[in-house]
Amino acid sequence: MIPVLLREYPDSARSRGDSTFHMEETGEGCVLVVTGPDAALLDGAEKTRSGKTLKLCPLTVENSKVIRKLFEFTNPVRHKGHNVTIGFGDRLGLASAGHIRLVSGLDVFPVLAQQSKRELNLTNRTYDDVLAAAVWAVFREGYTKGYGADGDHLKTHEEVKSALKSGYSMITLDCSDHIRNDLAYAPQPEIDARYAKLPTNLTTKLENRYLNKIFPVCSDINIGFDEPDFRRIALVYLPAIDHALSIYDDLLKDARVDFEISIDETLTTTSPQSHFFVANELIGHGVKIASLAPRFTGELQKRIDYRGDPSEFERDFLIHAKLAEAFGYKISVHSGSDKFSIFPVIGKLAGGGYHLKTAGTSWLEAVRVIAQRAPSLYRGMHAFALEHLHEAKKYYHITGNAANIADINSVSDAGLPDYLEQDDSRQALHITYGLMLQAKAEDGSALFRDKIYEALHAYESDYFTALEKHLGRHLTALGVK
Repeated sequence: MIPVLLREYPDSARSRGDSTFHMEETGEGCVLVVTGPDAALLDGAEKTRSGKTLKLCPLTVENSKVIRKLFEFTNPVRHKGHNVTIGFGDRLGLASAGHIRLVSGLDVFPVLAQQSKRELNLTNRTYDDVLAAAVWAVFREGYTKGYGADGDHLKTHEEVKSALKSGYSMITLDCSDHIRNDLAYAPQPEIDARYAKLPTNLTTKLENRYLNKIFPVCSDINIGFDEPDFRRIALVYLPAIDHALSIYDDLLKDARVDFEISIDETLTTTSPQSHFFVANELIGHGVKIASLAPRFTGELQKRIDYRGDPSEFERDFLIHAKLAEAFGYKISVHSGSDKFSIFPVIGKLAGGGYHLKTAGTSWLEAVRVIAQRAPSLYRGMHAFALEHLHEAKKYYHITGNAANIADINSVSDAGLPDYLEQDDSRQALHITYGLMLQAKAEDGSALFRDKIYEALHAYESDYFTALEKHLGRHLTALGVK
């Protein structure tokens, strides 16, 4: 028996020779409907409707790979040539169609499939799963302007290989495990002693390259190194540079991908000299950098506004943006969700272009919809988040304090969405997402996962409206038109 047709997605209608394709929502979920000879290429069940043979194909990873071969626009591509690029994380695989609707009329390139290895582990997804969700959203919306797929915060050769195998168009290399944070504040005698143990041929080359020189960045910004600071910078960052070179030479040298260097997951702010040193060394060894993420002054914590002096951030950001522009890559801002107080600075000063990463904010907008439409489900999720907040802090650095969150038992259903406006509760709900999705009831069934998906499918239009409103505020503050 053919599943009940609930609605069609007209923007998904495509033809290829004698075959036709479109997506529709049925009583058994969203499917791809195919007629003609191409139907044989896809997995699915043949049905008859109005005397016509159709093949109803589930939205699987394997079927998405077939669609990518048949329709070139469904493949992720590099963001080269686009001034403003934004990573829209989609931890549930439900938000990309809303992201597409948000940016379709704007001058911004969306990176729809963006997940870190940490996020994949916490959500029990794979690189293939994340990309497939983006492919189906692109096909459903008929979006042909191009999108990216980012293997985010990857650290090892194997992680990079896996993302490349899945067809990702961007690799963000997280160098944090190779940055010597322990030496950032070490006493100078220790720095001098460690530096003296480096190979003489290496230190001679580096000193000839950097000491007693002034490097002009733009008309009013120059970079110079004094010897003590240079030794410290070399010791802190040389292992990370070596790691990046190894990854690039082994896996990315001939790959058609955007390569981002992440040096932001550190304990110390990235100085202009450190930024210059890392970039100059990598580029000098032939690395093609698409974007670089330093650690800016102040706190860019997850899913809350910037904490720090906005004027100090502006001065710091300007130098880093000018360095990126001089080297020919984009400046990248990580943990970029909800940084409304500094968005105007980013949009104004990043003349060479910028890449902004968001992720958890789309999850939190899903939670907002649940708070509005399924209050009993939200109450359970909220209680779970507070109970497991300490455990979740092993994965994310936040300052959110459960003691500052009002007792939910004293709040009416109408007041539940207000928790999504408060920093402490936003952060608690954000970082517990993985534990929440993995949680099991006593009978072994999913405690929240299935109910979350059911609610968001039922209230999809509300979810897309919430994404458009909240992420739209991001774009407006950035000055994107």
